[in-house]
Amino acid sequence: MLDACAELVDEVGYDGLTTTLLAERAGVAIGSVYQFFPDKRAIVQALTLRSLEGYLERLGARLADEDISHWWDAVDAAIDEYIDMHRTVPGFRTLHFGDVVDIHLLDDERDNNDVIVSQLAGLLIERFGILDAQRLQFVLAIAVEAADALIKLAFRRSQDGDPVVLGEAKALIREYLHHRL
Repeated sequence: MLDACAELVDEVGYDGLTTTLLAERAGVAIGSVYQFFPDKRAIVQALTLRSLEGYLERLGARLADEDISHWWDAVDAAIDEYIDMHRTVPGFRTLHFGDVVDIHLLDDERDNNDVIVSQLAGLLIERFGILDAQRLQFVLAIAVEAADALIKLAFRRSQDGDPVVLGEAKALIREYLHHRL
């Protein structure tokens, strides 16, 4: 059902998604949809959580496989994986990490980007031993908001993401973090 949801969200958007369409696309009875999900928001929330898990797995694997010795290379990898998911993961370009639906889709207490920031900070602290976790969280919050806006701009300008805008986004984020950390 989540795969069908991802396809439909890309085709009709969140507003066009219905549980009936989902059931038809997934080839299940509408009762089966409601057995697992009370409404379309819950379906999209499950898809968004799956995307977050996938993102963190991809980033973790990349950090483990590549010779990344500086935190800024890990930040570049985080941006690259986010961009790649925009290009390759059904539903991701439309939903991102749920902000289209609800800024608190991933966590009732924190906004979606704050959840992402916490995850990224944890990876950077674990991998690079950054000591000032509070400062790291703050500057990453600024960087994630800026990167998110610029990546959305790049994908509005071009189906595959305007490479000039994406390059500028990475440069801006790297430069900002270099001066703040």
